[in-house]
Amino acid sequence: MHIRDILKEGSPSFSFEFFPPRTEEGKVHLLTTLRELESLRPSFVSITYGAGGTTRDLTHDLVTRLKRETALDPIPHLTCVGHGEEEIENLLNRYAQAGISNILALRGDQPREPSSPMGDFPHAVDLVRKIRHFRGHHDPRWFGIGVAGFPEGHPETPNRLREMDHLKAKVEAGADYICTQLFFCNEDFLDFRERCELAGIRVPILAGIMPVTSLTGLHRMADLAGGTRFPARLLKSLLRAQGDPATLERIGIHYASEQCADLLHHDVAGIHFYTLNKSQATREIFRNLGLSRQAPLEEVQKESPTFAGKAGLENSVKTQDRVCSLTPPTGAALSAR
Repeated sequence: MHIRDILKEGSPSFSFEFFPPRTEEGKVHLLTTLRELESLRPSFVSITYGAGGTTRDLTHDLVTRLKRETALDPIPHLTCVGHGEEEIENLLNRYAQAGISNILALRGDQPREPSSPMGDFPHAVDLVRKIRHFRGHHDPRWFGIGVAGFPEGHPETPNRLREMDHLKAKVEAGADYICTQLFFCNEDFLDFRERCELAGIRVPILAGIMPVTSLTGLHRMADLAGGTRFPARLLKSLLRAQGDPATLERIGIHYASEQCADLLHHDVAGIHFYTLNKSQATREIFRNLGLSRQAPLEEVQKESPTFAGKAGLENSVKTQDRVCSLTPPTGAALSAR
């Protein structure tokens, strides 16, 4: 389904991101995750694309398999750094022939070696233009296009006014929606959304959420999402729980649940969960929010017998007004929840 229809049909949207596994063990683990999350009926799922096209075939194979064998609506990421015009054209043709309706257009990481070629698309806006002018799709609107947004600012663009100009250029080139980098302070997202409005950016903005489930994961987030701000209140609670992985995970899930409740209270267009190919945290957040999107198991099995599985939902948690000021509960309070 075209992303314009997806976002219009179910607002707010709820979507999940996965990455293509490289090992057999990883593939088995992902299939389990898909079984557990498919019954939550996400609006769509996105599949990442390795820097410089390192997972190009893995991404394509996973996306097309999900399209064929599940009720999920997959959106492939596509990065352009290091790619030529012909490579991108071939990829777009393959996705169009497979019935894929949308692409998340990204620049991708800069080459580590200065001598590495940048390719024909140095910036994401160049890729957006290429996709928008592609005419090999069955939908008269052609591919739906998503782009990235950075509530805390892009690490390579300290000038925030210029950064907003870059984002507006991507939208004017044809982007249909914006999916943000992960963040932990909702005030950053709400301010970003307001600045987009002031800049004349009128497409839906989906909030990227990644719950902290371990201190190792926290440090990895800091490395991968340069510039991400970790509020002191969250860090204090996580540090008090170090040495107790289960409690630390519950703190991270609780904090992300409060973030999501606050975003819903402020009429977010959608929430995009960075799952890291795991299901528990996302399922717990859905349960905490009392989201009633679960399909009957027999219906899911009928729609996609290869991946279908169980995942339960219960009601809990009320909306809070602001998340940066929240104090995530520590072990005792969480154990009682």
